[in-house]
Amino acid sequence: MKFLKDDFLLKNKISKKLWRDFAKDMPIIDYHCHVSAEEIYNNKQFENITQVWLYGDHYKWRLMRSNGIDEKYITGDATDFEKFECFAKTLEKAIGNPMYHWCHLELKAYFGFDGVLSGKTAKEVWDKANSILTSGKMCVRDIIKQSNVAFIGTTDDPVDTLEWHKKLQEDKSFKTLVAPSFRPDKVVNVDKAGFSLYIAKLGEVCGSEITSIKDLKDALVKRIDFFASLQCRASDHGLDKGVWREMSEDQVNEVLKKALAGESVTTDEADGYKSHLLKFFALEYAKRGWVMQLHMKALRNPNTKMLDRLGADAGFDIINPDASIVGITEFLNALEMEDSLPKTVIYSLDPSDNEFIGTLIGAFQGSEAEGKIQHGSAWWFNDNKQGMIDQITSLANLSLLGNFIGMLTDSRSFLSYTRHEYFRRILCNVIGTWACDGEVSCDVDALGKIVKDICFYNAEKYFNLKGELL
Repeated sequence: MKFLKDDFLLKNKISKKLWRDFAKDMPIIDYHCHVSAEEIYNNKQFENITQVWLYGDHYKWRLMRSNGIDEKYITGDATDFEKFECFAKTLEKAIGNPMYHWCHLELKAYFGFDGVLSGKTAKEVWDKANSILTSGKMCVRDIIKQSNVAFIGTTDDPVDTLEWHKKLQEDKSFKTLVAPSFRPDKVVNVDKAGFSLYIAKLGEVCGSEITSIKDLKDALVKRIDFFASLQCRASDHGLDKGVWREMSEDQVNEVLKKALAGESVTTDEADGYKSHLLKFFALEYAKRGWVMQLHMKALRNPNTKMLDRLGADAGFDIINPDASIVGITEFLNALEMEDSLPKTVIYSLDPSDNEFIGTLIGAFQGSEAEGKIQHGSAWWFNDNKQGMIDQITSLANLSLLGNFIGMLTDSRSFLSYTRHEYFRRILCNVIGTWACDGEVSCDVDALGKIVKDICFYNAEKYFNLKGELL
């Protein structure tokens, strides 16, 4: 039985027309994700759907654990088919969960399966998907091309060699621009384990020992310039909380020396160090016209037993509603006072922050760019149907929806580009419903322009991609 119809999520004539005539065929700018540049360059071919779907996908792992599946069939040594079958049996119970929609969109788009994945259909889907994946016509570059992806912004550590980005940019046969994004969390997190070892590694990469805050900043400028040479145009910071604490450079230097010596730093010392480093980074980004992305309010690894067993990023992080991000206002103000506030995208894992962010961005906009400060798209636990509707509606209520830079995958999977389709269908339905209800003009061409801008053109301009995409 067919599940996904052509009008999936589209409830009226205007919504359907906006999707069909304005959103459906727009290229994708996936400006924040976690896919591998190496796998793109080498045009990786997957042996089966488990490899491309379940390896490293903590969204799916969480669902399987909720279904009582033994870890053997999630991250353990079960066969790939056994893992896939366990996920299929889980998905049939996941109605109302975004994974139910995402997975079926992917099965239809890439494998031509428009039925429902379940324990009964698992073998059918396994065979159908695997025959396509191993055909030589569904390697990574084929997936990207078929998905109409114009730009991919990966997530990269300051010490990364970026060798695969360089090779990709030299490969004129591949039309999608793949650029690194600068993610210096390990430099910022002075209170996390492994900090001193990481700073030593950074020094090795830069060819100089780091013993002071001046040494650290000099090394980071070198790495920022290196990233810029490979068309980096965005940074990304994972901030568990948005605390701002002023601290002089001399004080920061003492905190750094303490941490490098293996001594514990206090919460106040860590907050002061982090604030100082974040301001330093933002000033450097502003000089180069980069976009600064701030992802906030995740509580990492509350299940320490599973952290010890599987390590980080295994599907155990949660929303932290108790973390305050109000200090982000002081951060933005400190940059504004020096006329050095870069274009900034703010995401919170806590959906109750939508209105706070909506009003915050309005306090710091500038003439340097339309929508200079952005309320980022519904992120992680929020990129479900209702979460997207809430973010779109809140942004429209409190700012200018027409300047929104739209969706991203934030994914490690090359099959996740249908999340852009999911977002676009929801966007078209929200706007189309407003038009049908008489809340906005029924000028479809005018509404269509807004849809196309949100799907592509706003991000193209915001990330300085005009003239760079083929």
